[in-house]
Formats: sequence, C-alpha cells, structure tokens
Amino acid sequence: MIRRLTTSILLLCALSLQAQEFNCRVSILSQQVQLSDKRIFTTLETSIREFMNNTRWTNDQFKRDERIECNLTFNITKYNQPDEMSGSLQIQLRRPVHSSNYGTVLMNFMDEDIQFRYLEYQPIEFSDNAYVSGLASLLGYYAYIMLAMDYDSFSPEGGTVYWQKAQQVVQNAQQDAAKGWKPNDIPPRNRYWFTENYVNPVFKPMREANYKYHRMGLDNMYSKMDQGRSAIIEALEKLQQVNKQRPASYNMQLFFNAKSDELVNVFKEGTAQEKAQVIALLGELDPTNNSKYQKINQ
Repeated sequence: MIRRLTTSILLLCALSLQAQEFNCRVSILSQQVQLSDKRIFTTLETSIREFMNNTRWTNDQFKRDERIECNLTFNITKYNQPDEMSGSLQIQLRRPVHSSNYGTVLMNFMDEDIQFRYLEYQPIEFSDNAYVSGLASLLGYYAYIMLAMDYDSFSPEGGTVYWQKAQQVVQNAQQDAAKGWKPNDIPPRNRYWFTENYVNPVFKPMREANYKYHRMGLDNMYSKMDQGRSAIIEALEKLQQVNKQRPASYNMQLFFNAKSDELVNVFKEGTAQEKAQVIALLGELDPTNNSKYQKINQ
C-alpha cells in the first residue's frame, strides 16, 4: 500500500483525492431496549460514524481508495435515561491483499462489556493526552488498535506508535468506572491486557508474524503462491514462540478468530508436506479449531 511503503509519492497527489484514515461502517442495534422513540440510537450511529471517519488519526496522507475498511456494531442492551448505555461492541477490520479483490480479516473481536454516557446531539470530543469521556475513549482506543494492526501488517513493527497511543488511552481511562480499562476487570479479556500484551517483548514474535503472514505471505499469493504459503508457515512458527511462553493467550485466540477459515482455504491448495506441517502447527496453536483444520486434507 502506498501509504505505508512509499509515502513520499503521496505528496504529488491532489488534495481533492486525500481522505481520512477510515472507511468505518457503524451499526447500532437496540432490540433489547424497551423505548417508544429510538431516535437517539440513530443519532448516536451518525455521530460515531462521523467521528471515526472525519477525525485525523495519523500524520500520513491517505487516498480515498486506501482508507482502512472496518465495521463497528454496537448492541445496546441497557439504556438508563437520559444518557447511560451499555452492551457489547463487535469490531471487524479488513486489509486488502495485493493484486486481488480479496480482503483479509485482520481483526474480528467482540468487546462484551461496554458502558458509556451519550446525550443526544452531544459532540464526541477526544484527546490523546487526557480523558474526556467513556465513549470517546472507547472509540479512540479501537481506532488506534486498528491502525496498529493494519500498519504492523505492512511493515515490521510499523504500528508501534499506535500501540503506544492505545496504551495511553487505557492509562487516561483509569478514572472511568466502566469495566475493561483496568487490569482486574474480567482479566485477561479486556482492553488493558490486549494492549499490554502487544507492547510486551514476549509478544514481539506475534507482531513479526502479522507482517510475515500478510506482506510476505498473502500479498505474494497471486504471483508466487508457493512462496506465500511458505511465509505463512514461517509466521505460524513465530506464533509458536509466543505460545511456549504464554499458552492459550487471549491475543492468540483473537488471531485465530480472524484467521482460522482463511488458513483452511490457503492450505487446501498446498503440497502434502505443507498440509501435514501446518495441521500439526495449528493443532498445537489453536486446538479448539482442530476439527476445522482437518478439512485442509479434504
């Protein structure tokens, strides 16, 4: 992608072709909320979409067709008027694969316990340096997480600054009473530990695997399929390093939530040796999906 690999070229682009970083689709579900007038959820949906897509999150210039594709689906299950909401948030992040129309899933994650306040028509304001509101923190946090994972997939540890920014959001939000920001909130399945793990040196091979899997693996599948599959196997071997020190880690579970089906499809076309090797690796790294990985041999 131009934005990560040859950013200087973008200086030649017309300003009219520039865009913000995200093409974020937002949905607010509220079936469990008993309310005669649900206009506030429509207003909230619009506010979040405009906030995500109109905020300048990086110093890089993006073309319109380079925007990062993501979906945020909020399921609001409780609403205490006038402004308290709680429920869950599904985050889906995709990355284009070079020389194809295929989009690979970088992240498919459910934050099962979100809580925030929102008054209708109240603007969403966010700061990197201070806590402003629970909703702004939640959105800013996941914006930086998505940027970190996207940039890591295009260059070695390219998302470092965004992991750090996400971690800063967590630190700023320690005063928030909502669950998920503190170490002891439903550990380890929370926002605190997700970022804490990724900046921990133990998980460095996982970030290296992200780059090797996508840039050296999937991006080469169109013209060099054998080399692409080989790079993906090397990426899985890097995950072994993490798994030996942190078996069944939350971060590893999230990786395979996004990649299990794709891995089956990639290696169905592999050699007998590749199939045997990858099934053994996946059986070790992601045993819960072992039956799915047996389809590689079918």
